[in-house]
Amino acid sequence: MLEKDPDIRVVATARNGEEGLEMIRRHQPDVVTLDIEMPRMDGLTALRHIMMEMPRPVLMVSSLTTEGAEATLKAMELGAVDFIPKQLSKVSLDIIKIEEDLRTKVRTVARRTFRVPTPVRPRAAAATPTRPSPVVRTTGTLKRDVIAIGVSTGGPPAVQKVLSQLPADLPAGILIAQHMPAAFTGPFAKRLDGVCALTVKEAEHGERFAPRTVYVAPGGKHLRIDQKISRIEVIVSEKPTEALYKPSANELMASVAEGVGRRALGVILTGMGNDGMEGMKVLKQRGGRALAQSDATCVVYGMPKAIVDAGLADEIVDIDDMAQAIVDNLYK
Repeated sequence: MLEKDPDIRVVATARNGEEGLEMIRRHQPDVVTLDIEMPRMDGLTALRHIMMEMPRPVLMVSSLTTEGAEATLKAMELGAVDFIPKQLSKVSLDIIKIEEDLRTKVRTVARRTFRVPTPVRPRAAAATPTRPSPVVRTTGTLKRDVIAIGVSTGGPPAVQKVLSQLPADLPAGILIAQHMPAAFTGPFAKRLDGVCALTVKEAEHGERFAPRTVYVAPGGKHLRIDQKISRIEVIVSEKPTEALYKPSANELMASVAEGVGRRALGVILTGMGNDGMEGMKVLKQRGGRALAQSDATCVVYGMPKAIVDAGLADEIVDIDDMAQAIVDNLYK
């Protein structure tokens, strides 16, 4: 699959993690694809060795199961840049479905400068964090109380870093459209809930939107809001079915813009393509503010670049500073 692309050369293959480490030492590849389930040394153990000894971009190849999701999210926490989901079935041809996605991601991550991630501690162990959590400003008037985040390739560690630095008394609720398979979004929300002072959950249709709560769009469905007279309702829907991504950052941003207007803060993090740009146009027209992750701190500078190039970003922010920027912009 990979060598059908003239820009990609496979320099080695390995049958297990131990052999894989030896091949990486010998060939020094630009990108490694790594299965999680392997004999003798599994993918997570191999990944730890790669990140300690010879850090480089690693793409995990993951089964679309709850166990596969949890292992993949752990891998991204350990330093993998992204994952390729694969269907486990008796039909080996199903693996062909990942072909274009695989080549695109390998090409893209190979061109980026690789940054070794700093680990995020679980909430219970975060008594002495390396960076102080932002403090909600008590001066000035709160102007924005709905935060919409659009994110794709390389997103889980970026989202985890931002949310883990936000304070427990955040006077706003957060909606997240992360491009991710349906089997992954529940475990993703659960993992985030374990490292954040905020409540993080997979969004449910019809529930009441509340401050200090983070709603993760279920994979394969869109996330929107409906502004009622006295409350905001969370909407989870498969429509529009023709959208390129489900969940779609465009659908989320446009819905938040139409629902709450200038009370909205839109944030675009790392990701391929330009999902979120059209929705952000609507958000800006309605008086909302927009933040974009900086080129230097993105795994892939596609989605943020689209809103920066369109002149929609009010601020361009490094991922380490994004939590503080979000808090500050609630009052701007």
